[in-house]
Amino acid sequence: MDRYHIDSLKPERLDGLSRVDPVESVSYGLIACWPTCCLEESVGHGRQGPSGDAERQAVVVEIRRADERGRTNWAWLDSRHTFSFGEYFDPSNLGFRTLRVINDDRVQPGAGFGAHPHHDMEILSYVLEGALEHRDSLGNGSVIRPGEIQHMRAGTGVVHSEYNPSHTEPTHFLQIWIVPGRRGLPPAYGQYRFDGERAASDFVLLASRDGRDGSVALEQDVDLLVTRLDGAASRSYDLRQGRSAWVHVVRGSAVVNGRVLVEGDAAAVTDELITLTNGQHAELLVFDLA
Repeated sequence: MDRYHIDSLKPERLDGLSRVDPVESVSYGLIACWPTCCLEESVGHGRQGPSGDAERQAVVVEIRRADERGRTNWAWLDSRHTFSFGEYFDPSNLGFRTLRVINDDRVQPGAGFGAHPHHDMEILSYVLEGALEHRDSLGNGSVIRPGEIQHMRAGTGVVHSEYNPSHTEPTHFLQIWIVPGRRGLPPAYGQYRFDGERAASDFVLLASRDGRDGSVALEQDVDLLVTRLDGAASRSYDLRQGRSAWVHVVRGSAVVNGRVLVEGDAAAVTDELITLTNGQHAELLVFDLA
């Protein structure tokens, strides 16, 4: 069993990113096990075909509530873990298909994650408030803000740091890890702006296996989409047979397949039409997973 460690997480700036010097041993490692998670709340639905038999047998909607998530609460970091991460370990929540991590991170001004290594993971950062400064051993340095998504392919290995560059404003972002379809890929980095206005009326593709429509190209069979929902607007998304979706409420609230979800809640859906209604300043991420 592999174990990923973040060995240096002091909230300070490190100038050198070419090597890893563990400053202190912090229990912020991740046991990398990737079976489908089992959630507590579930409802089964069988679609009836013309013959009266169930058209799709494995239809399941499972709810993961925000207050059920794990938590890391340090002086400079308040992080909520949808799946097992660091000192939070729940054998029933190790991930969902190839979706391994959704960390909801709030970082205090001037603080952040010092230089630390990753390998063999597709890592996405999605900023909700403030800004996030990134530097890595590939020579990349950038700041991402709301309306952008950052992709780092860890591959054979990369060292990076992430900081809140503001001295006055906090940063709120989601860190997302997806297990790649192949190990040992060359590390890569990209930063992309998406159409926030279109997200208010449709689904906008943020990431996909083939990088279509200008999305982030991932080494995995997954489509990641964002939409924003308010008032009487509604959305529907039809999963192909044999696929599952993780629907995560980034902010606000919405009704997902008849269930009211608020910020931080999520629904796992298998073989079913996803319906989103009754949004109240809602922003949702939909992970369509093989």
